[in-house]
Amino acid sequence: MASYRDQAVVLRTHKLGEADRIITMLTPNHGLVRAVAKGVRRTASKFGARLEPFSHIDVMCFHGRSLDTITQVESIALYAPALSGELSSYQAASIMVETAAQLTEVEASAHQFHLLAGGLKALAGGLAPTGLIRDSYLLRALALSGWALNYDSCVVCGSRADLAYFSVAHGGVLCANCHKPGAVAVTKEVMLLLRALSRGDWQQTVNATQGEANQAAAIVAAHVKWQLERGLKSYSTVMH
Repeated sequence: MASYRDQAVVLRTHKLGEADRIITMLTPNHGLVRAVAKGVRRTASKFGARLEPFSHIDVMCFHGRSLDTITQVESIALYAPALSGELSSYQAASIMVETAAQLTEVEASAHQFHLLAGGLKALAGGLAPTGLIRDSYLLRALALSGWALNYDSCVVCGSRADLAYFSVAHGGVLCANCHKPGAVAVTKEVMLLLRALSRGDWQQTVNATQGEANQAAAIVAAHVKWQLERGLKSYSTVMH
């Protein structure tokens, strides 16, 4: 039976039998992996804590017919303790890993793995406000899957003037002349914030007001809901 070794971010876990768990992981070289961790629920398990959701690990597995089997785990970074200590951080991390799972179900990439690992690190380290890190990750992850929003010119006529509305259904900004039903009015500041978040440009987000961050978050939430047809269980509300 062939084995392989890779890095991974643990996305979720499910109980299997009395002592085992099924671990769903995103890896840079093997995509989305589902593997059994045998005996991991026993108190004496030597690597149970390393397989908690949000963990960044080095893992060795054996290939199986339907599920692989985890044989060795080393920690790279365990983010669960930091992220579980505050509800907003935990919810943001849950949204991020659920999004990653959906986006990589059919086709994964190393870019998606590194973006998620970096996003969880930023979240656990408090690099920026929780909501901004979450929304930056979501915009960039969706863009990697081909759903980038357009912030620079009207998606209907191409004009760069009077960009006053935003429509997730149309994929970006609209000028005043091309205003469509369902589009929301946005200020230049919110537009700049969305652009900065889509680039991970934290220096351009520091002066954003709470109101601007809230409106940007609502647009990102609508974008996620529009593109991910199944929706997100973790995204029942938008946290700020």
